[in-house]
Amino acid sequence: MCGICGEYRLDGSLPDLNHIQTMMAKLEKRGPDHAGTFSDGELAFGQRRLSILDLSEKGNQPMVDPQLSLALVFNGTIYNHPELRQELQQKGYTFFSTGDTEVIIKAYAEWGADCVKHFLGMFAIAIWDLKEKTLFLARDRMGIKPLYYANTGKGFRFASNTQALLATNSANEIDTSIDPMALHHLFTLHAVVPAPMTILNGIRKLQPAHTLLIKANGEEKLNRYWTLDATRPKEARTDKEWTDAIHEALKTAVRRRNAISDVPVGVLLSGGLDSSLLVGLLDEIGIQDIPTYSIGFDDQPEEKGSEFEFSDAVAERFHTNHHKIHIPNEQTLKRLPEAIQNMAEPMFGQDAIGFYLLSEQVAKDLKVVQSGQGADEVFGGYFWYNKMSEAKGTPLERFRPFYFDRDHDEMIETLTPAYIDRDFTAETLTKLLEAPNADTFIDSVLRADTTMLIVDDPVKRVDNMTMAHGLEARVPFLDHELVELAAKMPPHLKLQDGGKYVLKQISRGLIPDSVIDRKKGYFPVPALKYVRGEFLEFMQDILNSQSCRERGIYQRSYVDKLLAKPEEYLTRIQGSKLWHLSLLEYWLQQNKL
Repeated sequence: MCGICGEYRLDGSLPDLNHIQTMMAKLEKRGPDHAGTFSDGELAFGQRRLSILDLSEKGNQPMVDPQLSLALVFNGTIYNHPELRQELQQKGYTFFSTGDTEVIIKAYAEWGADCVKHFLGMFAIAIWDLKEKTLFLARDRMGIKPLYYANTGKGFRFASNTQALLATNSANEIDTSIDPMALHHLFTLHAVVPAPMTILNGIRKLQPAHTLLIKANGEEKLNRYWTLDATRPKEARTDKEWTDAIHEALKTAVRRRNAISDVPVGVLLSGGLDSSLLVGLLDEIGIQDIPTYSIGFDDQPEEKGSEFEFSDAVAERFHTNHHKIHIPNEQTLKRLPEAIQNMAEPMFGQDAIGFYLLSEQVAKDLKVVQSGQGADEVFGGYFWYNKMSEAKGTPLERFRPFYFDRDHDEMIETLTPAYIDRDFTAETLTKLLEAPNADTFIDSVLRADTTMLIVDDPVKRVDNMTMAHGLEARVPFLDHELVELAAKMPPHLKLQDGGKYVLKQISRGLIPDSVIDRKKGYFPVPALKYVRGEFLEFMQDILNSQSCRERGIYQRSYVDKLLAKPEEYLTRIQGSKLWHLSLLEYWLQQNKL
């Protein structure tokens, strides 16, 4: 796990090495163990390393293979690198290191752009061909690892976060104006801005499951190498056969993410079904003394601030090496600006501060953890899926009333005329929900959630908040082979019993019943859930600031309406609309935009 960056000049000049150093400074937290650079004519790479595999200097990056005339920077983990190494050795390749980085170089030499089809894991990759003078970029199927880029007209820059790119913009080569299409998605889909868009016109991100080849003449070749098929298999399976198959695939996913590491691996244990099941599966495959970590906050009158009663039960059942971390409310608000500062893009999820503070403590002990993100989207765990299933109308008409934070009419009320056009989000979701190779409407919804919506909400949030402290989060529920299997499973095995039925069946007898049968919970951060006191004052200051007024994104009448009754205006999934507006403006201010 690392932070990577680079610059490829397309105007005949040499890259500015100061840009590389500037970007690396913004990536230091992602990789505190080593810094490295490489340049070759019009190309320069930079990398900050978090040492997890091959801890020796032979695993450092940028990695150059003189025999193959290839150089690489890479962020992520390839879980099947031992098998690929053996296959490539049989083809005549020799290796000087023991990690996964060199395997990627050899795989690219052997299979070219198709190498990504051989990888099991999470990755953002950049490969420079010293002979052909081409830059190859790739992102994993599920979009777990980020890859941002900017085309300045004179050249192409990329990095693991937007802050690194913005730091090189002293000459204003990168367009930092607001993208109205991205803005529409941001406020409709609780901060999801689908790739290749970002909120800034001049910064894009490589789509998940895509490669991008850039040639010396500036020609770009974008290719999608994987799509998710959500149709039933030809051979019918019983419910038990499906459950057994998912169980085995989950054990494989968990085993991969525990075994492929030269440092210890822990678990972020929230006390919910998903993370508790990860602990149970690790125990089932024979892993003992598992390091587990839970976080809790101060209670509010309406809600408890921790779920320790559930995580304690799991820790006791499996005799884990358990750590409970309590965060006072005043610490939550005090540290909130730091969490926002580490967001590559604006993120509305109020659990970001929770993951940020939890990761800070975990990183004192570990470099790698497993986390439960993806289970709800892959296995139908949210309450709105059943409501959508029962609704009538077009796919968009069935989806919109239970998911969109604002309909287009409210978007017109929210944004000033310069930032509002047509209903961009409806167009995106219509295309996504009506795409072929999904047997039912719910199949198409879960596929959309898994391949797009989750990428730019919980997955991105967890990556940003953990890597802010040099902690790698591995997400077994997003193992692409597991996701492929689950996408073909009949929807009733997901939606039954309030959702995640198959996971509950696997969990029964493995983890405590109290965890399985509890009401679904969310990462509790009460201080930010209830819009009052210091939190409300924080948002009032932001939205009434001169910067916000002069920026002119929001209709003042809409802002005033929300400020007059701050706890009244909630989205359909109970998010604060006031927080949405405040978070975007504060993120822009922090990034000096």
